[in-house]
Amino acid sequence: MYALVDCNNFFVSCERIFRPDLDGKPVVVLSNNDGCVVSRSNESKAMGIKMGTPFFKVKHYVDEGKLVAFSSNYALYGDVSGRVMSILADAVPHLEIYSIDEAFLHLGNVATMEKIPVFCRNLVMKVRKWVGVPVSIGVAPTKTLAKIASHFAKRYRGYRGVCMIDNDEKRLKALRLTPIGDVWGIGRRLSPKMQEWGVMTALDFVERPCEWVQARLGVNGVRTWNELRGVACVAEELDERRKSISVSRSFAEMIQDEQELALRVADFAAMCAKKLREEESAAYDVTTFMYTNRFREDLDQYFPSATVRLNVAANNAQEIIGAALKAMRTVYRDGYMYKKAGVTVSNIVPSDQIQGSLFGYDEDLRQKHDRLSELMDSVNSTSVSGRSLLRLASQRPGHYADGIRCDFRSGLYTTSFDEIIKVR
Repeated sequence: MYALVDCNNFFVSCERIFRPDLDGKPVVVLSNNDGCVVSRSNESKAMGIKMGTPFFKVKHYVDEGKLVAFSSNYALYGDVSGRVMSILADAVPHLEIYSIDEAFLHLGNVATMEKIPVFCRNLVMKVRKWVGVPVSIGVAPTKTLAKIASHFAKRYRGYRGVCMIDNDEKRLKALRLTPIGDVWGIGRRLSPKMQEWGVMTALDFVERPCEWVQARLGVNGVRTWNELRGVACVAEELDERRKSISVSRSFAEMIQDEQELALRVADFAAMCAKKLREEESAAYDVTTFMYTNRFREDLDQYFPSATVRLNVAANNAQEIIGAALKAMRTVYRDGYMYKKAGVTVSNIVPSDQIQGSLFGYDEDLRQKHDRLSELMDSVNSTSVSGRSLLRLASQRPGHYADGIRCDFRSGLYTTSFDEIIKVR
């Protein structure tokens, strides 16, 4: 059996840990640059606020005192997530972290099926007591069914945080009540087409013949179809390396100056390189892209991108930044106001399987770059604030200069001594 642990309204729940006065009140968390709503409390959902709603459409509620808004505080959310995941890791022999607020547990250590609900409810209470975040747990024989079970656990209080699908009667009832768009592997992208075919619920989907599913959705559709029938098909994805890594930001103010834009691109490239090193990977291709503001019809529009191919796959900051800046300068055009930029690394390989170049690449220089990046990682990992203490000269100066609007950010309560919570 699999258990999917899902943190309820995670970003909002993180904010409420240090603001218990907001329990029971409408709260939202905003995206980068305070652009749109990315997390909602149940009370704000009841107000009709949808996911992705632009902030300016609900700002009047904040001004009127009817809604509390927070800017994204990813340092806080990442730290709280780590605390939750550490509790889950101690509870089971095998844990798969699926996202910042979700994880799959393998319940092989729970002796009998009868003990699973008690085990899961104790876990719900422990996370709530030790960290302060409410979680819901869905239990089922497949990961896709566990996802569905977690939706019911979150939606209905009668489950007390745990919903278990352990027989065919419960499975069929859950599928009958689940819209096809809520099925993991189908989602909003495929649901309109499914509805055109008369598939409105998950049960409608599993009642179609396998050949029908294969013809329309291919092997991935068949995998989802089998999962909903109780046949485990989704393998562990932790060891699958990402095909690409991308870091991008929208800017609080549009940028025209080439040097200022280069500093931002260097920051994004350094973040990509760091993620490659964390995953013990390296990349051959580095792509830089830039966007003007498509909503400003009074301004000229330009959406360029360029890719540089490295002779030898790399993950050190110097080479990735150098390639990103080279790509940027090939497509940069003066006179445009850039609203967003980003860097993508792709054609990724394991770092221990990098093939040398036939054209005499300087391996001594590569080793120096790699050692410097390792040293930067070592020093930066000691920062209690999560900020980069060491940066290359091609990056922006300062510890934490993201250049994004965050007018409503809460304190870095758990990662910065300068912003530790004060009790009066």
